[in-house]
Amino acid sequence: MRGHPNLVLVHSPLAGASTWQSVARLLRARGHMTVVPSLTRVLADAGPYYARLAVTAADDIARRADGRIVLVGHSGAGALLPAVAHATAATVVGMVFVDALLPHPGRAWFDTVPTEMRDQLRGLARQGMLPPWNEWFPPGTIEELLPDPTLRGRFCEELPRVPLSYFDEPAPECPAPPPAQSAYLQLSDAYSAEASQAEREGWRVRRRRAHHLAILAEPEEVSASLEELVQGFAA
Repeated sequence: MRGHPNLVLVHSPLAGASTWQSVARLLRARGHMTVVPSLTRVLADAGPYYARLAVTAADDIARRADGRIVLVGHSGAGALLPAVAHATAATVVGMVFVDALLPHPGRAWFDTVPTEMRDQLRGLARQGMLPPWNEWFPPGTIEELLPDPTLRGRFCEELPRVPLSYFDEPAPECPAPPPAQSAYLQLSDAYSAEASQAEREGWRVRRRRAHHLAILAEPEEVSASLEELVQGFAA
């Protein structure tokens, strides 16, 4: 769409690029230039991880986008967006956090969560590696969120095993965007605290009554909400 920034949809490092593909297709059909970097191969090697994740995304941006961009991060990608903005040569005019972690520069993810969650994940790890994300939850959880077996199979097939050390690594000391360049789209109750904090800091916030994987299960609604939020960065 002429005059509008390119959209860079960054998936959680715990998932795969397919989480964004349906939303990306819908946004392209509406005239938005959209890029979906793939980050899953980064976690297959030794850390540190944040810098390599950011550079991998920036390299994809350099190959497939030019001009102004809006970074859009889902889930764990929220903490990564400032590092991607620092790594890319493109002009970042905004960031949208979709049911996502907020930036926590200088702190590890384990520093931001309750002790119970930290202990649960440490208990799941074997030889320093966590099982794929879908195995962190009771049986039937992912089936309830993604009842379509084809969609669920594609999602689960991409899920990487994640090094436990990723959650112990401090996020880079990169500045977060100013409120005028920040927006939050809440999809699930699990991220109500992040949405409320974003609202207190002056971000534009939209809330949908959906669930964390609505970017897969409800791409029409998510893409419409994203387009509304991105319009605020287009001027």
